[in-house]
Amino acid sequence: MHPYFDRLSRSQRLWFLVAMDAILLPLALLTGIILRFGGWPHDLHQYWPLLPIAPLVAIPVFIKMGLYRAVVRYMDEKVMITVFSGVTLSVLLLVAVVAFGRFEHMPRSALVIYWIIAMVYIGATRYLARGLLRTLENQRLDRVPVAIFGAGRAGSQLAMALEADRHYQPVVFFDHDRQLHGHIIAGVRVCDPQNAPQIIEEMGVQQVLLAIPSISRAKKRDILNLFEPLHVQLKTVPDMKDMVEGKVGLSDIREVTIEELLGREVVEPIAALMQANLTDKVVMVTGAGGSIGSELCRQILMQRPKVLVLLELTEFALYRIDQELRSMEHHRAQPVEIHALLGSVTDKARVTRICEQYSVDTLFHAAAYKHVPIVEANPFEGFRNNFFGTLNTALAAQAAGVKRFILISTDKAVRPTNVMGASKRMAELSLQALASIPGQKTVFSMVRFGNVLGSSGSVVPLFKEQIRKGGPITLTHPDITRYFMTIPEAAQLVIQAGAMADGGEVFLLDMGEPVRIMDLARKMVHLSGLEVRDTAHPNGDIEIAHTGLRPGEKLYEELLVDDDATATAHPRIMKANEPAWNQQDLEQAMKALEDVCNEQDETALRSHLSQHVAGFQA
Repeated sequence: MHPYFDRLSRSQRLWFLVAMDAILLPLALLTGIILRFGGWPHDLHQYWPLLPIAPLVAIPVFIKMGLYRAVVRYMDEKVMITVFSGVTLSVLLLVAVVAFGRFEHMPRSALVIYWIIAMVYIGATRYLARGLLRTLENQRLDRVPVAIFGAGRAGSQLAMALEADRHYQPVVFFDHDRQLHGHIIAGVRVCDPQNAPQIIEEMGVQQVLLAIPSISRAKKRDILNLFEPLHVQLKTVPDMKDMVEGKVGLSDIREVTIEELLGREVVEPIAALMQANLTDKVVMVTGAGGSIGSELCRQILMQRPKVLVLLELTEFALYRIDQELRSMEHHRAQPVEIHALLGSVTDKARVTRICEQYSVDTLFHAAAYKHVPIVEANPFEGFRNNFFGTLNTALAAQAAGVKRFILISTDKAVRPTNVMGASKRMAELSLQALASIPGQKTVFSMVRFGNVLGSSGSVVPLFKEQIRKGGPITLTHPDITRYFMTIPEAAQLVIQAGAMADGGEVFLLDMGEPVRIMDLARKMVHLSGLEVRDTAHPNGDIEIAHTGLRPGEKLYEELLVDDDATATAHPRIMKANEPAWNQQDLEQAMKALEDVCNEQDETALRSHLSQHVAGFQA
């Protein structure tokens, strides 16, 4: 019967239910009569005419109330309300037939028993049909067994949605609420997360879906850390409200990102600091197509500037961010005026014309060459872009009357072992020299921070691609550590730091605890539902290979030159107290370094960097 029933169309299945009702309702009435008399009555022939009347009365009522319109596979508990209402109304109509049809010998209590049995029969057939259809479908589709973390409202709604889905089969709930342990919700048992390793292995769970929309980031991280070593794929589901409203669907279930695993609680930005230099101002971002530059543009746009000017050297990067920003604005009655401009920060005349043409108020300088090995292999281009490009942009801002200039710096500027870090430290020193000029009207400041998760220079996208290809993950050293924060948080803190500047400050962002890159790689492998291949797990999926430190690479990064910093009005922004240049120092360095770059003398370049940058190791 199973294969035949599975081949029936929806309409054929519904007619099958009608036929079953036509058989079961007379049977229910006959059972009610027999139970009423405590056995087979001797005058049963008097009740035979009522047996076919029962379905003739009830089935039209069921049709009218929509009982046959419900899709059997997707029926839920609400169908019992329809069954109760339909059966009750049909029994009342049958009572009327008995009264007006002169069935004097029919006991009314038999009709009450019939009412109860009919509800049981009709309800049971629906649930049996639903269970049969779902069992057949599960066997045919080979659905992925999944666990759902969170047995609350969102989790139960998700379980019911997955029952109607063709890809996932919920087999267990996990929840920290002890009162729910052992209970059955939406047909799925709730278990203690502490027993997850054993349960996941026993039930063959391949994925864990997080259905906890209102949980804090810290608690979410604890949950992820619990499941991360179990080699199951961790995914998070969209907000159930958005699913109900049709904004997203089950296809929008996505993998948990390493950002969510490493991320920390976000401190809400201070609105006054976010708005101070942006709202109704002309704002310019150099390197607007880069990881930090593009996020700065998004954050700036939310503060409603008067004009947003994008300067970018790479055409495709400029096109991409320009299109994204315009799509963010297309629905507004008064969209922000956006200008996408190609150009290099090493072209001082070009940058000066732009600042003057648009009367720029605030300038964020994010343009830089930041990949350490690339800059080591191309030291003059890297230095010219990072140092002279910054200086050119700062002088252009000064000449055009820009009110605030904020440099995006890096933790690699502290005691650098590479040209990239040294060039960024020189850029910081040049801005401090300009800020020291008496009567300076442009407020120069710089913000120093470490790696951001997901940036073009981050190891995260590299590791993702290597995992996708089956490995190996290439790691330069097993003990290498780095600071990490998310791109949106970094951009918000940069904007707020720039608003607190009086001139010449080096602001430091609180990066949290440093992350061991080996641990990061392992977590990323586990988040993908795979296992690291090592001596303890020779049959693992992804190998981690050590390639040795690259030229100019450090095992760890620092944020302070002299380990001296003071707090600011923001809990995650500090201010460094470090030696600075004056105008004379800048002029002497500029002249010497211009000659060195023109002569392409790398030994002389490194010698000058050692002379000007504290801790630089040539």
